[in-house]
Amino acid sequence: MADSTVALTRCTDYGREQVSDAISRQFELLGGLGRFVKAGDSVLLKPNLIAPRSARFAAQTDAAVILETARLIKDFGGRPFVGDSPAWSNVFTCIGVLKMQDELKRLGVGVRQLNRAKWCSVGSRGTKVGISSVALEADVIINLPKFKAHQQLIATFAVKNMFGCVVGKQKAFWHFARGKDRGDFCELLIEIYRFLAPAVTIVDAVTVMEGMGPIRGKARKLGWLIGGVDPVACEIVCSRLVNLEPCEVPIIRTAMQMGFGCGDIESVDVVGDGFAPAVCKDFEIPRQIPVRFSLPHILRSICKQIALLVKSAIKGDGQD
Repeated sequence: MADSTVALTRCTDYGREQVSDAISRQFELLGGLGRFVKAGDSVLLKPNLIAPRSARFAAQTDAAVILETARLIKDFGGRPFVGDSPAWSNVFTCIGVLKMQDELKRLGVGVRQLNRAKWCSVGSRGTKVGISSVALEADVIINLPKFKAHQQLIATFAVKNMFGCVVGKQKAFWHFARGKDRGDFCELLIEIYRFLAPAVTIVDAVTVMEGMGPIRGKARKLGWLIGGVDPVACEIVCSRLVNLEPCEVPIIRTAMQMGFGCGDIESVDVVGDGFAPAVCKDFEIPRQIPVRFSLPHILRSICKQIALLVKSAIKGDGQD
C-alpha cells in the first residue's frame, strides 16, 4: 500500500460503538493493524493533551478516540500506553479532565508524562532537541492529533502533535529560538516528526476547534477520522475538508519546500468515505499572530505552569 494513502471514515459522534467501528476501519483501510503493531510491542498513543480542558472545548483529542485505539491494540496483543507533555499542567490532570482514567485502568493501559529529556540531533542542521526518553523507548508511536484552527499556523492537523514529545517548557523555548520565521519553525516541527517517525496518524476530526485555536477556539462538529502513514497527505486532505488550499497552511507549504511527504492532492489516494459533498465552507480561521514568544511570555508561561503543577500535586494527580 502506498504511503500516500489516506483513510477517511465518517464518525458523527463519540459514541463508543461508532468510534470503535471508525477506528477499526481506519486500520483496515490502511492495510491492517498488523502492518503497524506486533504482539508484545510497547505502543505510545500520543494524543493532543495540550491543557486540562473538558471535551466540550475540543482542545484535546477526545477520550473515545484514545480509548478505542487502546482497546484495539490491547486485543491485538500490543502494550499501549498514553503519553504527552502538555503545554499546561501535566498528562494526568489532562486525562482526569477527560474522565477516562478509570477506563484506562480497567483496560490496563498506563499513562506516562513524556519527561526525561534526551538530547537528540534532528534535521539537516543537527539541531539538539530535548525529546522524551519515554517516547523514544516505545517500540511504536501512534499519533492521535486533534483537528484545530491555529492562531499562529492557520490550522494544525497531523505534524505538530509530535512537538508534544519535546519535554516541558522547551517547547516555549523553541517558539522563541525558531519562531522569528514561520517557515523555520515549521521546518523544526517537521524535523521532529520525521525523527520520531510515528507508524501511523489518525486525526480526531469528529468535533474540531475553529476560531481562536489551539486552546480558546470554538467546538464544531465535522464528523471525520482521517488517517495515514504520510502526515503531509493527511494534512492536505484535512485542509480540503474545510475548504483550505493546502499551500495556505504553513506546515504543508514548508513540507512541500522540504520535499517531505506527498505534497500533491492529485497523488493522494483517498480511501473509505467520500468527502466532496461534506466539505465545510465556513470554517473560521483566526487572525494570525507571531509564532515567536517573547522572553517575558516564556517567563510568565513557566510561572503559570509551576502554579498548575503545584495545584495538581496538592490534588493528588501524577500517578503512573
